[in-house]
Amino acid sequence: MRRPVPRTLRGQLTAGLVALLALACLAVGITTAVALRGFLTGRLDEQLTASQGRFAASLEQEAEPDADNRPDTRGQADGTFGARLLNGTVTRAAVVDDATDRTPPLTGDDRRALAALPTDGRGHTIRLSGPGAYRVTAVRGDDGDVLVTGLPLHPLEETVHRVEAVEAAMFGAALLVTGLAGAAWVRISLRPLRRVAARASEVAELPLASGEVAMPRPLPDADPRTEVGQVGTALNHLLGHIENALARRHASEERLRRFAADASHELRTPVANVRGHAELALRHRGPVPGEVRHALERIEGESQRMTSLVDDLLLLARLDAGPPLVHGPVDLTLLVLDATADARAAGPGHRWRLDLPEEPVSVDGDARGLQQAVGNLLANARTHTPPGTEVTVTLAGGPDEVVLTVADDGPGIPEALQAEVFGRFVRADHSRSRTTGSTGLGLAIVRAVAAAHGGTATVSSRPGHTAFRLTLPRRAG
Repeated sequence: MRRPVPRTLRGQLTAGLVALLALACLAVGITTAVALRGFLTGRLDEQLTASQGRFAASLEQEAEPDADNRPDTRGQADGTFGARLLNGTVTRAAVVDDATDRTPPLTGDDRRALAALPTDGRGHTIRLSGPGAYRVTAVRGDDGDVLVTGLPLHPLEETVHRVEAVEAAMFGAALLVTGLAGAAWVRISLRPLRRVAARASEVAELPLASGEVAMPRPLPDADPRTEVGQVGTALNHLLGHIENALARRHASEERLRRFAADASHELRTPVANVRGHAELALRHRGPVPGEVRHALERIEGESQRMTSLVDDLLLLARLDAGPPLVHGPVDLTLLVLDATADARAAGPGHRWRLDLPEEPVSVDGDARGLQQAVGNLLANARTHTPPGTEVTVTLAGGPDEVVLTVADDGPGIPEALQAEVFGRFVRADHSRSRTTGSTGLGLAIVRAVAAAHGGTATVSSRPGHTAFRLTLPRRAG
């Protein structure tokens, strides 16, 4: 299992602060305990040196029957241990208990440990099975024996443990208080960083890909002397660059829209004149050479194509400009019936199927724009599928929205083209041939009409099945 690590910067800083303080407290506690133990041990060694082995010396005389050979316990603290060794063997041992002596039980290991003590007069720690832990010194006696005197370590250990418990309680309280205060302080210190994150999230939610966007105000926390201020300054510069780029893009798009609208408007009259003169020349009653007639027919066909292109550009320019549409009740059922009838007449080689609800479906929208969008969807299915393809037009009405689906069982749309199929001047044939008569604006008009009504236009395609869905709200927003 992974250790729980704080994910937020505030949690990591607080955890790091508490961890550092805990290490400092641990170091102070260990140092204090070691120093206190050493100090108290030194005091015991001083007491042992000051006693000059009197208690152990009183054990030199062997106990004789009917003789009072009790050791001299005057001035000895309770628990003082004394032992006499001769030739490495313990001959006598005693422990002071209420100013009297008692013989402690010594095991073989205890006797060997006493015999192994160096007779240097210095303090050594030894643990006996009966009396317990002692600080002892061993010196040479007058009779060639070894006299051992010791003081118990139990009071020393109790004192050290008591100090350790007090330190643990104090350090625990200090860690708790420091953790809470540190969390509050870090939270206050990171408040500017939270504002930076909130401003970045606010910018991330803006529709930067469409139209003119009002950028949020710069951050006030931009002091370059602090790390957070440096981040805020960088974000302010970034927002400024984005705002300038968006303004330039919007101005460029506006110029392009005005140019497309003006050019389309200006082209309508000359294109109509060219088309009219070509039709008039074709109606000439006199003999017309074949090459001239062919040229006139080509002029008439291309002028019709240009007229369609100009009309599409004007419609897109009108939708991009965003003026209020002419909203009114539109009978989508009747509109789909008429558009399908026109598509059947234009593409008799296809099989056309209708799947309509029993009740008429109507929406609040622009009749001319919706008629253009439905006609473009059907024309797209007819143009880009071979004869014999089955095209199904489905209309489904819900309480809040209406979905129109145009599906076919044709070859499908390449996956690389599906993401941009609703773009302008996008064709499946990248050679831009004019064999299909497509201007590359039909699906762009469908998406623009859907967006103008507050709806969406989507596509899903695979070999053998392609479906375009036009979703419209029942009522205009």
